[in-house]
Amino acid sequence: MPQTLLITGPGGAGRTTVALATAAAAARAGQRVLLVTAEDPRPGLPDGVRLARVDSGEEFRTEVAALQERGASLIGMLGGRPLGAEELTELPGAEQFALLRALRRAAESPDTDLVVVDMPPLHQAVTTLALPAQLRRYLARLLPAERQAARALRPVLAQLAGVPMPAQWLYEAAGRWDRELAAVQAVVEAPTTRIRLVAEPGPAADAALRTGALGLALHRLGIESLVANRLAPQGSADPWAAGIAARQEKCLAQWEETFPLIPIARLAHLGRDPKDPADLEELLLPAPVEGPGVAPWAVEDRRAEDGVLVWAVPLPRAHKAELDLVRRGDELLLAAGPYRRIVSLPSALRRCTVSGAALADGVLRVRFTPDPRLWPAH
Repeated sequence: MPQTLLITGPGGAGRTTVALATAAAAARAGQRVLLVTAEDPRPGLPDGVRLARVDSGEEFRTEVAALQERGASLIGMLGGRPLGAEELTELPGAEQFALLRALRRAAESPDTDLVVVDMPPLHQAVTTLALPAQLRRYLARLLPAERQAARALRPVLAQLAGVPMPAQWLYEAAGRWDRELAAVQAVVEAPTTRIRLVAEPGPAADAALRTGALGLALHRLGIESLVANRLAPQGSADPWAAGIAARQEKCLAQWEETFPLIPIARLAHLGRDPKDPADLEELLLPAPVEGPGVAPWAVEDRRAEDGVLVWAVPLPRAHKAELDLVRRGDELLLAAGPYRRIVSLPSALRRCTVSGAALADGVLRVRFTPDPRLWPAH
């Protein structure tokens, strides 16, 4: 599997331009690069970079046509009529699924060292990357695989009940969707997949970056670097330009404190929109780097000192008021700002009860007290 670098950030920060410049820098370093984007590369495609376009409309029409073909008998039984290709217009969310399919195809592309993906704005990027795991969980609950074991009884049950039973194609479709989602999830969660954030320093970008980084941490998606884009020149005699530069530097200092382990690249404002590959090279964007990796969710054994096990969940710059957690069986529902995730508890914590939680220094520490009925006696 090639390295995959996902480019995202607050809206209007120049993500597509940075994606092109990233691809160009990697190609200059000798890597074989594939750029995945739904946009036209307006400055032109850099030398040594191949292009994979994301066409959500065509993806949607192809998928619906295939679904209708596989379910033709059921549609006819219900008295429905298939939709023609000219009637199909993509629905909300089609862009997300088209992007995920393109991400999977790119990860399987031969003769590729690096896949650079021009992602949507940060909040939408986080929710898109979380989709495969979420949908697989929904499928497992709504159409459990073990129910398929009773398929041999359906014809008999249909005769007894006088109504047709659920068609086998539905379970087959669910199995196919699960396999496709699992393949995409494997790419998203692979250690070879990282996030490059792009932001123009300022209060609005800082707020969006804080919330988005919180979502990335919740879903354990690693940040490779942060690109501070469109920086005003330092030492300008123009008071207006000098004021912008000072505000940007103040914001940058805060980011360096917030993300001490993440490299921050500074890109000067060219004074114009990049128009050709030479302009991209002028941005002096570094090639992708090896980052610190995803912080582990470690379980600390503090039974000797405090009688508890502590699950440490890194959530940088989180606020206590925006966090919530609920224990449900062997799972923990975690909410951080606008993001939610359901995670399976490590085996040791399943034999415990949740006894509290506290947020300090960007880490949520959830305390678990061993259930004496489930822990072996000493």
